[in-house]
Amino acid sequence: MSDSPAEPPSPGAAAPAPAPPRKGPLSFLSGAVTSVLLGWLCLGLSQRVLAWYAAHPPHYSAPMAQSIATAVKTLVVGMSFLATFSFLFIGLGLFLTFLRSLLPAPSGSPP
Repeated sequence: MSDSPAEPPSPGAAAPAPAPPRKGPLSFLSGAVTSVLLGWLCLGLSQRVLAWYAAHPPHYSAPMAQSIATAVKTLVVGMSFLATFSFLFIGLGLFLTFLRSLLPAPSGSPP
């Protein structure tokens, strides 16, 4: 290492990249609406899957086949309701972020 002071950048050196633009309230609102819409669609799908499995319970003579069918049914119903919860929870979070983005920033906070 040398003890000389740091040299200034040469005129041909690239300037640092500008910061990406901040997200506005409209992007939060559109994300919330999209997520809630997908959650609502998943809720309809989940209800239909649940109704189908309730109307058509698996009935096999072999205990192993019955166990596998019950496990698959549980996984399918669980995953459909997990997707519903995830989309609706994300939509709620984005909507709260949208509301927060409408409030004025407190003084002393970075832009």
